[in-house]
Amino acid sequence: MPELRRRRLRELLRICPVVKTIEVHSGLTGLIAEKTVVQDGEGLDQFDAMWISSLCDSTTRGKPDIELIDMSSRIRTIDEVMDVTTKPVILDGDTGGLVEHFTYNVRTLERMGVSAIIIEDKVGQKKNSLFGTQVRQTQDSIENFCEKISAGKDAQRTEDFMIIARIESLILEKGMEDALKRAMAYVEAGADGIMIHSRKPEPDEIFEFCDRFRDQDVTTPIVVVPTTYCDTYESELISHGVNIVIYANQLTRSAFPAMENTAKNILLNHRAREAEETLIPFYKIITLIDTI
Repeated sequence: MPELRRRRLRELLRICPVVKTIEVHSGLTGLIAEKTVVQDGEGLDQFDAMWISSLCDSTTRGKPDIELIDMSSRIRTIDEVMDVTTKPVILDGDTGGLVEHFTYNVRTLERMGVSAIIIEDKVGQKKNSLFGTQVRQTQDSIENFCEKISAGKDAQRTEDFMIIARIESLILEKGMEDALKRAMAYVEAGADGIMIHSRKPEPDEIFEFCDRFRDQDVTTPIVVVPTTYCDTYESELISHGVNIVIYANQLTRSAFPAMENTAKNILLNHRAREAEETLIPFYKIITLIDTI
């Protein structure tokens, strides 16, 4: 039920060394996140939560990642995922939009059972953060973004829902001091967590931010997205105080080349036999989804 799922992220933060979160963009990918379990040296392991990304939501629809997909469409994706899964959902909320819209959306997401929304401190036309300074991106003022956070927190009806502030200072090369200043201000404004983002291939500036933030704040959850610094192990992130790791786009990025290769195989061979080696067996796909 929504009230049980909504509070689950806060519960996981209390009991898990790190909350492992995987991107989903459909009911099928939600089932992958829900059911994938592996045996490692210490026992069974699985993902703890699901991330619904605006990039992947847009890409699945063949649209650019420019906040073109409106919240009504995003909610349909959330509903499809939540209908077949039980794990907590964290939503990529882009900039959060206008304050008046953001407060309304907070209540909608809270009512649905979403556990958290992450909003980034940028304004103007949405551009993916990994473009960095290659394209024009404008960071919001600390004052304006704090007002948005506070308004969202005031709109909540329960204590379960989390609003997490995403800081773009390192992406936009504004420097570590600016990132830390913003982090402390956002926490003061009511943010339930801080996401620090970087597009560098090494995690050094992420580690520095986390260490310095933890010197001032030992309790607020830190969220990271190791897309560009993908060599970094979860254990390293944990040692620097990270609480949530989001694998933000890997399922979408793995699906495209696999499907493209299948299409090429069929075109080249004028039959489907050569593609079969890389496909899930037909019986497994029709029995993947449980009946009630």
